[in-house]
Amino acid sequence: MLEISLVNDSYSREIVELILNIQQKEFNVPITIEDQPDLMQIENFYFASGGSFWGAFSNGELVGTIALIKFDEKKGAIRKMFVKKEFRGKEYGIAQKLLETLIAYCRKNGIDEIYLGTVSILKAALRFYERNHFEIIEKDLLPSKFPLMRADNVFCFLHLKS
Repeated sequence: MLEISLVNDSYSREIVELILNIQQKEFNVPITIEDQPDLMQIENFYFASGGSFWGAFSNGELVGTIALIKFDEKKGAIRKMFVKKEFRGKEYGIAQKLLETLIAYCRKNGIDEIYLGTVSILKAALRFYERNHFEIIEKDLLPSKFPLMRADNVFCFLHLKS
């Protein structure tokens, strides 16, 4: 059974384990926990500014995450969208449910524009965002307050009003 719920600092250890495994071992992205201090301070980093952080749980095990940084009055950035390899794909629909949860939160909280950065080697992730009506945009079209991650080299945008 799949359950999507808010997660906070008490889940940091499981979140770090899930995300670093995918970043480092599966995709060889040269990123460490030191590059992602937000994972050790979820409440301050995400919730305090009006964003949020969700986990997908299968029978109590954390199998996916998605987070939102609200970086401007009506703008947010998707961060930490990860699903454990064994739980990916349409048959589970976990990524889709996580994204729908985030979009519903944005609509309810007056966030009209969603941005994200990712890395070009994550081809399936890019296809997923494009299927969900995100447009790839140039880095110089990002809002000035967009929270850039060093590793990101592809950027996407979704306008919720359209």
